[in-house]
Amino acid sequence: MGIGYVGLPLVAELAKAGFRVTGFDPDRRKVDALAEGRSYIEDVPSSALAPAVAKGTLRASTDPAVLATADAVIVCVPTPLNKTRDPDMRFIVDAVGMIVRHLHPGMVVVLESTTYPGTTHEVMVPKLTEGGLVLGRDVFVAFSPERVDPGNARFGIRNTPKVIGGATPACLEHAAALYGPIVETVVPVSSTDAAEMVKLLENTFRAVNIGLVNEVAQICRRIGVDPFEVIRAAATKPFGFMPFYPGPGLGGHCIPIDPLYLSWRLRGLKSQARFIELADAINSGMPAYVVDRAAAALNDAGKPVKGSRILVYGIAYKRDVTDVRESPAFDVLQLLEQRGAAVSYVDPHVPEVDEHGVRMTSERPEASFAPWDLVIVITDHTALDRERLVREAPLVLDTRDALRGVAGRGAHVHTL
Repeated sequence: MGIGYVGLPLVAELAKAGFRVTGFDPDRRKVDALAEGRSYIEDVPSSALAPAVAKGTLRASTDPAVLATADAVIVCVPTPLNKTRDPDMRFIVDAVGMIVRHLHPGMVVVLESTTYPGTTHEVMVPKLTEGGLVLGRDVFVAFSPERVDPGNARFGIRNTPKVIGGATPACLEHAAALYGPIVETVVPVSSTDAAEMVKLLENTFRAVNIGLVNEVAQICRRIGVDPFEVIRAAATKPFGFMPFYPGPGLGGHCIPIDPLYLSWRLRGLKSQARFIELADAINSGMPAYVVDRAAAALNDAGKPVKGSRILVYGIAYKRDVTDVRESPAFDVLQLLEQRGAAVSYVDPHVPEVDEHGVRMTSERPEASFAPWDLVIVITDHTALDRERLVREAPLVLDTRDALRGVAGRGAHVHTL
C-alpha cells in the first residue's frame, strides 16, 4: 500500500524473489506506470519491474478490493506533519480502515511508515482485532521501519539490515518469513514500540548532529575560520569522531520530520525532547542564514538584495535525485523574493515545481551563469559544471562546499 520511494523498491524486490505482488496506490499515474512495467523512481530500473509484469506476477491497482486477495499487506503510506507540526496520522488510519474491510484470517500486516512509538499497538492492532480475529493466531501484525536512502547506489533493500518488531512472537516469526527472501539480514527486536523507536533514533541522530555542525558553521563564520576545513581535519581522528557537514537546511521526508514525532510523543507524556527541539530550531533557521549570507555577499559587491537577479542551483533536497520534499531551497527562494530579489532556479533533475508555495520552471542547465548577480548552490548535483560556474558567475554562494579546489575559485565565491 503506497508505491512511492519506499513502496516501489519493495515491489521490485518482492517480485524478483518470486512473490505475486500488487502495488496499490490512489495515484492513477503511478499505478498506470507500474502496470506497464515502467519505473518512475531513479533507484528502481524498469528492468526490475517489466519481466514480472509480463509474466503476470506483478500488477497494480487503485481498487482497495485487491486487499482481499493478499496474504500479506505492507503499508508504506506518507506520515507528514500537519500545520501545527504534529503527526498527521490520516494516511495510516485510512490504510488500516481499508485493510479491515478486506481482512481475512491468516493475513500478515506490516507497517513500514515512520511514526511515533506506540502507533502499531495503539492504532493498528485494536482495529485489526475488533472483528474477533485473534492477534498472533488469526492476524499477524508487525512494524518494520523503512530504511530507503534515495540515490544511494551502495545500499538498497536487499543489503540493508531489516529491523522487525512483532506485536507477538508469532507475529514476528511471520513477518520475518515475509522479508527473509528479500533481505540478507533480519534484525528482530522485542516489540513494535522498539522497532518504531529504532527508526526515530536513526534519524534523530542525524538531525541532532547536523544541527550541531550547522551551529558550528555559524560559530566559525564569527571567528573567521572555515567550518569545512575544521570538520575534515577533525575527521582524520580514527576514533571518537564521526563527520557531519553543514548545509542550507534539512530536506527529505525523514530527517526534518521524524524527530518531531518523538518530540510530540514526549509532550503527550508531559516531558520534553530538548536536544531534538534545539536541533530543529537550528536546522529550520539555516535557510534564513543562507539568505543573510547571500545579502552579505551582494553587499560586498555593492549591490542590494532588492532588484538583484539570483539563481538557486538545485531544488531537489539531495544530490542526484528528483525528490524535492522539504527541500530548503523552497524557503531560500521565498525569503529572497520577500526581500525583493528576482529569483529562479536550475536543476537538471527537476524541470518544474509547484510545491510549498513555489511554482517555477527550471532554467536550462546549459545556460550561462553570467547574467545572474548571484548564484547560490543549494544542491551539489554531480551534473553541476563547477569550473564553468566559477568562471561565468560574477558572484557565488556555495552552501555545500562543492567548489573547493576548483580552478579560478577566488574572492567572488562565498561559503557558509
